[in-house]
Amino acid sequence: MNKRKFSEVYEFRISLQGLQPAIWRRIQVRGNYTFWDSHVAIQDSMGWLDCHLHLFRILNPATKKRENIGIPDDEDSFDLEVIPGWERAVSDYFSIENPAAEYEYDFGDDWQHEVVLENIIPREIKRRYPQCVAGERACPPEDCGGIWGYQEFLEAIGNPMHEEHARMLEWAGGSFDSERFDPKKVRFENPAKRWKIAFGTT
Repeated sequence: MNKRKFSEVYEFRISLQGLQPAIWRRIQVRGNYTFWDSHVAIQDSMGWLDCHLHLFRILNPATKKRENIGIPDDEDSFDLEVIPGWERAVSDYFSIENPAAEYEYDFGDDWQHEVVLENIIPREIKRRYPQCVAGERACPPEDCGGIWGYQEFLEAIGNPMHEEHARMLEWAGGSFDSERFDPKKVRFENPAKRWKIAFGTT
């Protein structure tokens, strides 16, 4: 989707809220990214599967108003105005003076993330972006029921005597290590390809 050249790289820390110890990632993305592109990078770095709606909440520095950026939903019963993420550039919103946004994924499980711009750095010509340069702990499984459901899931798989142990372990694919995360194993998908899968167009 975004083929413009870029000279700067935006480094973000993404922290999943409400859980301890912390689950977080540090990623570097192209300075010409849209919010859609950044959404795809967040999904891939965290380990989410991008099968639910999402929303960024951020202050627009030009208007001084909070905006909701994501995927407009005609069936939204909350009458929430959502700006399409592919129509807004990250560089028009994030800066060292305006570094933070909220990112919500899956309005049912209600996964809330804090997104903080930590640095704007020069592009390294021979390096591919985005990059995941750091992070800790595994992402919760999709559709596990949010914070409380995830805590119950961990309790069940960690206790062989728990009545839900076998079922939860099978549901998780046979194993789950909440402490395991390796930034070198993160693979980022092309945002344009994800767009085509989601919307069937380019």
